[in-house]
Amino acid sequence: MTAISILVPVYNVERYLTQCLQSIQDQTFQDFEVICINDGSTDHSLTIIEQFSRTDDRFKVINKTNSGYGHSMNTGLEACTGQYIGIVESDDYIEPTMFEKLYQMAIQHDLDIARCSYYKFTATSKKQHHSHGIPFNQVLYPLDCPGIFYQTPSLWVNLYRHSLLSDHHIRFLETPGASYQDTSFVFKAYAVCKRFMLTEERLLNYRVDNVNSSVNSQDKVLCVCTEYREIVRFIKQYPEIYEQLKFHIPVLRFSCYSWNFARIHQRFKWLFLKAWQRDIVEDLAEGRINRQYLKRNQLKKIMLIRYFPLMYKWRRRKF
Repeated sequence: MTAISILVPVYNVERYLTQCLQSIQDQTFQDFEVICINDGSTDHSLTIIEQFSRTDDRFKVINKTNSGYGHSMNTGLEACTGQYIGIVESDDYIEPTMFEKLYQMAIQHDLDIARCSYYKFTATSKKQHHSHGIPFNQVLYPLDCPGIFYQTPSLWVNLYRHSLLSDHHIRFLETPGASYQDTSFVFKAYAVCKRFMLTEERLLNYRVDNVNSSVNSQDKVLCVCTEYREIVRFIKQYPEIYEQLKFHIPVLRFSCYSWNFARIHQRFKWLFLKAWQRDIVEDLAEGRINRQYLKRNQLKKIMLIRYFPLMYKWRRRKF
């Protein structure tokens, strides 16, 4: 069995792709396969990954018609043979020791998920991303350390035990395009994870100036709502997990939806507010809103959206 399967989803990233794949090829750790999933690129991306596969038999190419990020990732997951699974986005690049460090952590501590810290970078700058409130270098059980769920999803800094994903049928939603499918995927993995560890070493470089990134797309309005409904659906399958996490859902949802509301174009805000209102009504009906978990100002805004969403839209900047 291969130690690590590394998934690289590819769609029209010829500008960055060679740097990404070269950083994987240059890893100090050698026992891996790289599964490049080309999602119908119309630039020279396919040519680039085929060049790597011709000279290095660890690189494998799946070439398919365009069907979106979720379907591409699920296709790649089905092809994995590794004991652990890593993900590298094709516009990012990794430090030479990334997979050596994560795999050593995972084997030494019998981890379900090993996570590293990372840098954010642009063409002109590079800065550290800080994880807040999660102890470094300790084996943690996520249900006893809920701060793990409050991290940015950043699915590409995690090394996942293959059996964790397959045994619990954890897959990506196959919504169109690249639409924040990491949100539910990472949450589901943490929910069933027994042994998690975070290292302070920054081993991945996350690009934040790619104009084609989904975070820059203002028309993906309701995708986060779909992701949170998937989170609720998934954890309801495990009553004990659901009971421990249900009060965190409205808190996490509030943070994510507030970010999305600020991000999207003005013409979509009312549509999104109505969807947010429906989710609040469901949270209230199913007993997930608990005052002990929400700050006073958060609860005030949630109730305003529940009963007077138009007023929230007008007054949001006054909070």
